[in-house]
Amino acid sequence: MYTHQKQFITAGKPFGEANKAIVMIHGRGGGAEDIISLQRFLKLDDMAISAPQASNNSWYPYSFMAPEQDNQPALDSAIATIAEVVEEIKANGIKEEQIYFLGFSQGACLTLEYVARNATKYGGVVALTGGLIGEQLKKARYQGDFQQTPILVTTSDPDPHVPLSRVEESVSVLEALGAQVSLKIFKGKMHSISKEELDLANRLVFAEVV
Repeated sequence: MYTHQKQFITAGKPFGEANKAIVMIHGRGGGAEDIISLQRFLKLDDMAISAPQASNNSWYPYSFMAPEQDNQPALDSAIATIAEVVEEIKANGIKEEQIYFLGFSQGACLTLEYVARNATKYGGVVALTGGLIGEQLKKARYQGDFQQTPILVTTSDPDPHVPLSRVEESVSVLEALGAQVSLKIFKGKMHSISKEELDLANRLVFAEVV
């Protein structure tokens, strides 16, 4: 049984005018409008923007490193919601290699989990403070070939919610699937999004968009 409705808001260019798209995934306690507001600082001018909204502003109830069954059925529902948004984008004529992803915190974890389970050539991925999901990683579930998709992963050391060890383990999984990963670790950064992270995203992932 799903726990999230298929609801998302859109911004940027309409599908009929865009040949690129981005899925922006909010964190726990945030919302679709919050994460879309980052477009002011990112080079997304030519993109159709879709941001799904989690029920009760949370994609799953517990830590991303809790036993997986504790976060069900919400976790499976969240991943299915992202898949629905991607399918809608593709149905509007935008190919996977022109689809980008960006998420923060819980949304960054969900972003990485979705793309790693569905590794293919994407436009690019930005995960701001997050890692792959599970008490231990089930590496057999991560399949495909990113074909050098650029992926930016950022985090703080330490971070109150995301252990650096899990971030580094996640980067290894992504690289094994053929991603071109850039990892940036900030010392003592708050659990928030900094201008430096957005500047990195523009330079490393969105540089060729505009």
